Amino acid sequence: MHLSRNLLSGNGKYLFGLILLLFTAVICAAFSMKDNDDFDISRREVLLRRIGHELLLQSGDSTSRVLPVEKIAENEYQIRFEHDLTFQTDSLVNTTQRLLIHDPLANEYVVNVVNCSNSSVTYGYAISKNKKDDIVACLGRVQPSACYRVNIKFKPTGIATAKNGYLLGSLPFLAFVGFIFFRSIKPGKALPAYKNTDMFTLGSVFFDAKNRKLNVNGNTIDLTGTESRLLLIFAWSPNETIARSRLQKEIWEDEGVIVGRSLDMFISKLRKKLESDPNINIVVIRGKGYKLEISV
Repeated sequence: MHLSRNLLSGNGKYLFGLILLLFTAVICAAFSMKDNDDFDISRREVLLRRIGHELLLQSGDSTSRVLPVEKIAENEYQIRFEHDLTFQTDSLVNTTQRLLIHDPLANEYVVNVVNCSNSSVTYGYAISKNKKDDIVACLGRVQPSACYRVNIKFKPTGIATAKNGYLLGSLPFLAFVGFIFFRSIKPGKALPAYKNTDMFTLGSVFFDAKNRKLNVNGNTIDLTGTESRLLLIFAWSPNETIARSRLQKEIWEDEGVIVGRSLDMFISKLRKKLESDPNINIVVIRGKGYKLEISV
């Protein structure tokens, strides 16, 4: 129905479009961040294997393998080795810092070297974004040869957190825009029951809007599509003045061009088709519009 378009007019349409645009942008950004996240995590795992490789070389082992890096918890990984090894605490700290500087997500992390046999922490330290907050102790010591696993836990401040923050941060803004949008729409009055039908009784005239017909004293008169839409507007508001601009907009809006004389022509045609009932007339309200007068 053309009448329903009044609900989304003016600023309301633009605000609604803005909400959809912003929502789409947020979703696209989230998926884009997800792709970057996967790439950076894969790159991180390569760096972790490189740390394991250099620890083996520092231990004098150039033949055994670094086992696949295992993700043991959210943001925590474990470097495992095929055979026992020894390590120097200074070398471990320097190696992890030198390599993880290439990881954009590794601003802060905690390293724990765990003994495989009893799961005890043999050595550990914490690296922070600010050097003064680093926690590194027991440097200059050589650890005995044993089965070790190196656990590295990263602070969750990377792409994943940025993505969640981006999404969550945008929600209040979207809610605000939505609030402005719905406030800009004036709630319409509930339609009376008779406005939910296509059948109208106008005096002695029966109007079938769906089939575009008038029944006057048993005689059927066909209406054009435009005549039917015009009479439907009047039938919904009998004995009420309807602005000329409203009639023009609701009937010819889709065609893009509104011709003033067209309305007068169709009003005249409707008058002729209704003239068999003297109690019905479409009258001009000067300076305002038209009214379908139905005398009791």
